[in-house]
Amino acid sequence: MTVTCIDASFRDGDLSLEFGFNRDNRFRLVFVSSLLIPLPLTESLFLFGLVEDDSVNKGVMMKRIGSAIGVAGLIGAVGPSGGERGSSSNSANAMYTWISNESDRAQWQAFVDGVKESDPEFNLEMEGPSFQDYWTKVKTRMSASDAPCILTTQAARAQELKELLAPLDELVASNNVDMSAYNEAMLKGLTVDGKLRAIPYDAAPLILYYNKDLFDQAGLEHPGKNYTWDQFVADAKALTNGDVYGVSIPPIFQTPASIVYANGGAVVENGELKLTEQTTVDSIQDVFDLAAKHKVMKAPLAADAEDIQLQTFRAGKAAMIIDGPWVYDSLVSTEGLSVGMAVVPSRSGESIGMVQGSGFGISEKCADKETAFQNIMKMTTPDVMRYVARSHGNVPAIDAAFDGWAEGKDPNDVEIVKYMTENAKTYETTENWQQLEVEFTQNVSNGYTGEKSAQEILTSLENSIK
Repeated sequence: MTVTCIDASFRDGDLSLEFGFNRDNRFRLVFVSSLLIPLPLTESLFLFGLVEDDSVNKGVMMKRIGSAIGVAGLIGAVGPSGGERGSSSNSANAMYTWISNESDRAQWQAFVDGVKESDPEFNLEMEGPSFQDYWTKVKTRMSASDAPCILTTQAARAQELKELLAPLDELVASNNVDMSAYNEAMLKGLTVDGKLRAIPYDAAPLILYYNKDLFDQAGLEHPGKNYTWDQFVADAKALTNGDVYGVSIPPIFQTPASIVYANGGAVVENGELKLTEQTTVDSIQDVFDLAAKHKVMKAPLAADAEDIQLQTFRAGKAAMIIDGPWVYDSLVSTEGLSVGMAVVPSRSGESIGMVQGSGFGISEKCADKETAFQNIMKMTTPDVMRYVARSHGNVPAIDAAFDGWAEGKDPNDVEIVKYMTENAKTYETTENWQQLEVEFTQNVSNGYTGEKSAQEILTSLENSIK
């Protein structure tokens, strides 16, 4: 016996009902699944007529189904808790991510729209809190019975979320995915304990942005691919005048860390903190000295907003900042601001990029990992990544799609971003990275005022979070 259509379905906890009718409106099938519900309760459903019956017309059967659904609701209320809400297929077509504003929502929708270009039926339900709240709420949300299968993570947070993220290596192998197409640094960043935890969708290196007009007014050569720290400091001094500073840096750890990476170091390697390594200490002391010694920037306060550097740069009160490609479009569209890009300065002038992109992962608890994986692969093809890069400015994690980001941009800027992406190391972190960031921000003003050295602050941090 065949069912020509499924007219309705109901699911609560571990109980599911599906029923359909054939072309002459005769009831043909009801499927009941209630593995965790005692047999007597299940049998009570059949007392309401949920059995195969060619003699019952559609109107009568629908009344019986209504009664059965009422019983199903009661069973769901008294039956075992913790069952999956929503079918596994629905969960596999849903994603939990950060949605701070409409710009975030537009980014995620761009991935969906990119897939729709070749697969019009594709869709993905999305939910999530703001970026700031995401990291504290994701563990609770993914433990729920109705949690989406797909979740996003930054490479910098992969260690922190490793218990939530299912290893993808077997799915990659069984689907013959060529991982060499993806940015190597990003793959490393999304690999935890030797297992790939997410498929990267962007590869964002930190970049030096500079105000072209201020450089021209000071008679300075524009920086580019070979920018030494000494030249950077000299330029910052020449650009500091009155209420205009040579550079602005926020109180967060990320920006000083980019100098460590530019100099060939790392703050974490193979899951181990490297805060007191000489390259790390010297690099961060160089950053502190910008305010404490050279007076080319305002010492940031712990209470300062993270985007303080963007505010001062847009206002023409800072000649240089360090930020990611994700702010490029907003900066170049700022009225009265002429923006250029350069590598993050290094002592040698041969800068190493600090890449800190993100990826799509699958919940360890997902019941249909294969479907979730197929959805992720659809969103990370070169064509889709190119589409997102064009529409939303993401630097794609696949080299073949980089032209999508480059389209319409200044060739010099494109060269810088490409160089910093290809010559890069991933921004690795530890499971308790959030604690490090909080404590660094709380103590950072002491470094920029010269009250404490980088050695003192970093040693204290490393001892605190071990």
